[in-house]
Amino acid sequence: MSLPEFKYDPGTLKEGFDTYSPSTLRNVFDGKKVSHILPYDAPKQNEETNEEFLENRNRFSISGVQEKLSIILDKNKLRLTEEGEQGTHILKPIPIDLKKVEDVPANEHLTMQIAEQIFNINTAPNALIFFKTGEPAYITKRFDVKPEGGKWSKEDFASLAGKTAENAGENFKYDYDYVRLGKLIQKYVPAWRIEIEKFFEVVLFNYLFSNGDAHLKNFALLETVNGDHLLSPMYDLLNTRIHVNDPNFGLSGGLLPDELRSVAYKRSGTPTLADFITFGKEIGIPERRIKKIIEPFAKNYEAVLEMIDRSFMSAASKKGYTIYYNTRRKLFS
Repeated sequence: MSLPEFKYDPGTLKEGFDTYSPSTLRNVFDGKKVSHILPYDAPKQNEETNEEFLENRNRFSISGVQEKLSIILDKNKLRLTEEGEQGTHILKPIPIDLKKVEDVPANEHLTMQIAEQIFNINTAPNALIFFKTGEPAYITKRFDVKPEGGKWSKEDFASLAGKTAENAGENFKYDYDYVRLGKLIQKYVPAWRIEIEKFFEVVLFNYLFSNGDAHLKNFALLETVNGDHLLSPMYDLLNTRIHVNDPNFGLSGGLLPDELRSVAYKRSGTPTLADFITFGKEIGIPERRIKKIIEPFAKNYEAVLEMIDRSFMSAASKKGYTIYYNTRRKLFS
């Protein structure tokens, strides 16, 4: 695989850049002049690289199906962490065993940029980056690592719900619904009235952009400089429908318990606008605020399409992404 021709910043997707823009360097790499090309061949390209990546995988503690590697920003160079080092970034190479697998990094990058730039959702700083051999990878800055060293306290919602594989089975992070998840925010976050609106935005965004893997471990509380805990920046946002035949929602209980669903939702398995309003009320948001939050998602259509077009996905995946987005937009009609 060869490196693509760059017309857009592989961070912000803004036009007119053949490498990272100053904005991307500032937000993702602490202002250091980092190359968009890693000093490594992609995994499995040669035995030496495989061994180095294998050692890194064995040290990295973040769980998940998709492969994640620990990266450190050392002066203005990115490299794999060594024994005893705290990584500053997470790298996700192209995974395996998925449809259109080569587009997974660009899909996640695009979806995260849409969330941040168009819908003002707080997301983990991120960019695309490329191996010397041309393969893309997704890179994100760790928001739980303090600039001076050490880590901020972070707790995902599987932990807050008291769910583990040992006490709830292998599907522990999926066996829940979003209303109960919202109730956990009310329980554990003193400033929940503000944070619950952010949560509502993300649930709506995940539906609109076909993220069917938004499970309990993809939401977390993060310690702040004041010592309290708020919703962490969002992470792992991507259009999963392009790669797997997944359900509408990552949690098996769906948006709402069955008794609260509209007739249309019960019949089709697809929520209506009224169901999202019911959802908002159930998690403590006044109806007037719900409608205000929903309003930007009914607009910004052209901005979304422009960003899809500027993404690094293949033409086929861009087309699929657009079709899925347009289909879900019918929620607002």
